[in-house]
Amino acid sequence: MKIMVTGFEPFADHAENPSQLLVQGMPDRVKEDIDLITILLPVDRVKAPQIILTQLHQHQPDAVLCFGLAAGRARISLEKVALNLLDFSIPDNQGLIVSDTPISAEGPTAFFSTLPIQSILLSLKEAGIPAEISLSAGAYLCNLVFYTLMHEIARAGRPVPAGFIHLPALPQQAALTKKPLPSLSLEMMSLAAEIIIAHLTKH
Repeated sequence: MKIMVTGFEPFADHAENPSQLLVQGMPDRVKEDIDLITILLPVDRVKAPQIILTQLHQHQPDAVLCFGLAAGRARISLEKVALNLLDFSIPDNQGLIVSDTPISAEGPTAFFSTLPIQSILLSLKEAGIPAEISLSAGAYLCNLVFYTLMHEIARAGRPVPAGFIHLPALPQQAALTKKPLPSLSLEMMSLAAEIIIAHLTKH
């Protein structure tokens, strides 16, 4: 089994991105028959969707997990919906801002995650990890990658469990802010990823 896992580079005023650290800390293989393909995506309106599509076609994974930072959230957010919308409140790392624009002119309004998010949520909570199901992945790069991924999987007609997961800020990020910022340790995020991957191997 091959599971593709993606994270993002730092962006805006965030010197670190927990999704990058999470992905970079993952092994190449979880068990003898489970390989992880880890990919770091740029916060780039043009390159990020191109890379996710190229890697999807190249590796033909059996499942895809995408991670990103949602600073301000207190829980790991299992995203349920990818919207056909780009509406940046901040520029990407190339300085580009996109407002009120569809990702795909001919694509559907939204796609739903195909991860078993209800059972994942239960397992995360049982492990003492703060988690929730979220109905909004925003309208920035995370949502762009999420929608691009789900659109291509639907177009190909291959049933691949896939979805997007937002992570809170790290404690060291919270320590540098003037206002209180919810945070979660990288160790707990890594445990959450292990639990999610275990669910995918069962399904």
